[in-house]
Amino acid sequence: MSKKNAMKNAAITHLFLDIGGVLLTNGWDHHARKRAAINFKLKFSDIEDRHHLIFEIYEKGKITLEEYLNLVVFYQKRSFTRAQFRRFMFAQSKPYSEMIEMVTQLKVRHGLKIVVVSNEARELNAYRIRTFKLNRFIDSFISSCFVHIRKPDKEIFRLALDIAQAEPQKVLYIENTPMFVEIAEGLGIRSILHTDYKSTCTKLASFGLHNYEGAIHETS
Repeated sequence: MSKKNAMKNAAITHLFLDIGGVLLTNGWDHHARKRAAINFKLKFSDIEDRHHLIFEIYEKGKITLEEYLNLVVFYQKRSFTRAQFRRFMFAQSKPYSEMIEMVTQLKVRHGLKIVVVSNEARELNAYRIRTFKLNRFIDSFISSCFVHIRKPDKEIFRLALDIAQAEPQKVLYIENTPMFVEIAEGLGIRSILHTDYKSTCTKLASFGLHNYEGAIHETS
């Protein structure tokens, strides 16, 4: 077997994952902000313009949630409180229970290390980890708010490899954004573009990662 094929067929030891769009819904995306604008009777274009000016430093952990809200929402007097708006923000997060259960099973069945590589702001990231008990099965969180780098910067993947002490060819990355898949693959990390639970189960099986529940769903 050639060296190239040997690397391609190397056994998977680590599973890298995004959170938003894979394990949970996106925490504070365009759709969530639009729902907030409707709920709180805000002009969506105004908060969207202000969000786009600062979301990068917000997700890199350079400003707090309070500072973000001051600049995006509470730059003028509102009829609702910061606490009410924060509760609404956090309530947008919902679990993809099948995906969480599947990853948990794969970890046990195949002895995998599970590493999150995600763009998320600190307070929202902490809420999501705590509420959905993600640290029950995830070994490391390489979140943009902790490491001050965010995708698409390839350095976040290099950092994840270093922290996990993982060889790129032994990592499988599950991500729902095509560009981020391309960047990971450019570093030698095999990747799955996640669109839905069933197709991801099938793709995982092609890498030799089978889970009992996934097999049931595929044959039902």
